[in-house]
Amino acid sequence: MAATASTCAVSGLLALALLAAAASPAAAEKETRFRVYWHDVVSGGPNVSTVAQVAEAPSSNASATGFGAVYVIDDPLTEGPNLSSSRLVGRAQGVYVSAGKDSLSLLMAMNFVFVDGAYNGSSVAVVGANPAERKVREMPVVGGTGAFRFARGYCQARTHWFDAKTGDATVEYSVHIRHD
Repeated sequence: MAATASTCAVSGLLALALLAAAASPAAAEKETRFRVYWHDVVSGGPNVSTVAQVAEAPSSNASATGFGAVYVIDDPLTEGPNLSSSRLVGRAQGVYVSAGKDSLSLLMAMNFVFVDGAYNGSSVAVVGANPAERKVREMPVVGGTGAFRFARGYCQARTHWFDAKTGDATVEYSVHIRHD
């Protein structure tokens, strides 16, 4: 009987140890928040522009929203809103598609690739709908590399400045992520 009680006690302790080991990775999880400014430079010609239209639907030019147009980007990410005086911390590389027929909504698929600072060499992947006419837009963070391996979370985009004549824009991205 004593051996059975002892065996049960050891089995119970082993089960608790396994549960604790399974829960320990969550304890190592980090939460990071940062803000960057995304600069979409449409004007300026081939050596200055950071966005290029690579495809369009037959109806894109007739649509008020540019529905069906596809753009590739390599936009600067800076610490502050002024492109010429703020420190460059990375590049937003990816695509966006004009996906709204009746309203200006973009499908964003981009990586924030960091080239300077604490996150140099790391990246964060953002994929989701960007209803550009809203004051605040929320998009999911679906992954990351380097310091942001296994990242998940969200970012909030707010248009800081937009030039309707040229299409140039500066957008503030507040990023909230959990990662290893």
